[in-house]
Amino acid sequence: MASPFPPRDRRSLLAVMQTALGREPADLVIENARLVNVFTGEVEPGMGIAVRGPWIARVAPETADVTGPGTRRIDAAGRFVTPGLIDGHTHLAWIACAPAVVPFAAASGVTTLVTETLEPYPVAGLEGVLDLLESLAGQPIRFLATAPAMVSISTASRGIAAADLDTLLARDDILGLGEAYWQAVLQEPAAHLPAFEAALRSGKLLEGHSAGASGNKLAAYFALGVSSCHEPIDAAQALARLRLGVHVLAREGSIRRDLDAIARVRQDGIDLRRLCLASDGLSPQDWVGGRGLDFALRRAVASGIPPVEALRMATLHPAEHFRLDHLLGAVAPGRLADLVLTGDLADFRPETVVCGGRVVFEEGRLALPARRHAFSWLSRHTVRLPRPLAAADFRLDGFPEQGEAEVRVIELVSDLVTAERHVRLPVRRGELRLPADGGFLKVAAVDRARRPGKLFTGVLRGFGLGRGALACSAAWDGPDIVVVGRREEDMAAAVNRVAELQGGAVLRGAGGLDREIALPVFGLASDRPLEELAAEIEALNAALRSLGADLPDPLLTLVTLTGAAIPYLRICEEGLVNLRDGRTVGLRVGG
Repeated sequence: MASPFPPRDRRSLLAVMQTALGREPADLVIENARLVNVFTGEVEPGMGIAVRGPWIARVAPETADVTGPGTRRIDAAGRFVTPGLIDGHTHLAWIACAPAVVPFAAASGVTTLVTETLEPYPVAGLEGVLDLLESLAGQPIRFLATAPAMVSISTASRGIAAADLDTLLARDDILGLGEAYWQAVLQEPAAHLPAFEAALRSGKLLEGHSAGASGNKLAAYFALGVSSCHEPIDAAQALARLRLGVHVLAREGSIRRDLDAIARVRQDGIDLRRLCLASDGLSPQDWVGGRGLDFALRRAVASGIPPVEALRMATLHPAEHFRLDHLLGAVAPGRLADLVLTGDLADFRPETVVCGGRVVFEEGRLALPARRHAFSWLSRHTVRLPRPLAAADFRLDGFPEQGEAEVRVIELVSDLVTAERHVRLPVRRGELRLPADGGFLKVAAVDRARRPGKLFTGVLRGFGLGRGALACSAAWDGPDIVVVGRREEDMAAAVNRVAELQGGAVLRGAGGLDREIALPVFGLASDRPLEELAAEIEALNAALRSLGADLPDPLLTLVTLTGAAIPYLRICEEGLVNLRDGRTVGLRVGG
């Protein structure tokens, strides 16, 4: 296992020292820069940066004495030089793979990303996580990660094996334990605290997820040693966590965009030193559309945060949180040479990007190619259904012969949040029938990896799909394929096609509107170019909207139905789970 950071042996230390003293030439020199000093808040004009290998050797106006025949010179011509940006919380095993992300991340000025690894673990175990980490290594920009805490509504996917966790925590590229949802931790401490203990014992961090927690519950969660949270959605929630010494990562990404609301915390004169920016994951559409961390910086400035303070939120602050500020987050001697040249701090648009002393982006394109990764056979064969599914697998049988039955319905109250409703629906010959009106659909979760073929079918209202069935294997927090539709035949056809693709999103039974997206890496992602994926997702969502699924992102709505992070009623292969109390229940009320 190679470290994500270069060695600081005597040879490299001596080389940096000699360059700093002007005795040996630098490998890279940036001249005539306006240096943004994130330590003092100053902008220092007329500065030069001397880089030896991956390290910054000197920051001073004079560069002539460190410029040799082999030195690459970049004339900043009065442009600003800032630290490389750090995305402190993202997800790089969902829909798109890291090598495809590299050109867009580099173009946005990001030189370090910290990703969760929870997605591959339920379907490919430790081998899958290690394969993911291998795909992140040796790229033009730097990838770091957290170990999966594996908080899942499915008992088959809950928790991580102690030996697997120890293996991951021993790695230099693993910074700690990834987000563990507070409700699950407080409801079942025996299931989750061993992983907390292992991370703390190894000297690593505990990343947080405290959406909706307050008062004593919030205190109890952070008393466990959790040091961050990316879930606040407004200034009050952010302030409550900042007051507890928690590093708050304000989200500006594809799942939520909370920065404008959180930025209002500054109106009260609050110190922002523990406020960071993060994406929490970006879709191919957002990457291709230029809505990366540079976009978030521009939004921060537009919301009233001064440019240098906003820059700190994407550089020094996350470096301090991850205890990496001796290496990252600032332009200073002894730090890694992660640099961005831009003409305007308020309208932050990277022109040249340096990572570890290497120019990785210039003149509008990637200067170093992303490293392709061949994922293992296991990582590409995670859909292991024992047989093709049939329409009968999705029938809701076992009810009284005739009449009505009171059942639990998952109702969408927003595009992501659900509620539990109790509704009386007709029964014919022992089978629950969905009325033609009322917006009811069947929704099912099918285990594809842990207990292949085990499934549960429920009822969903509010998705709006008038015809066909949509299935996707990139469901959150577990090993399930999730499928929604009205006709059981369409649901079976969609799931079976997902299995044939070894993962993907499939719309079937919609006639000329049928669509599919192959996601063969863990059944979660594709290693194809982001432009292709973005176009395919847009085409699928457009087809779904034309069929009545009038949602911002119908595919995202579907795959979050299995997630343990978003309230309140969710579905997995074991049944329905109410996140208020964590109980798994059946379809029938009182049954």
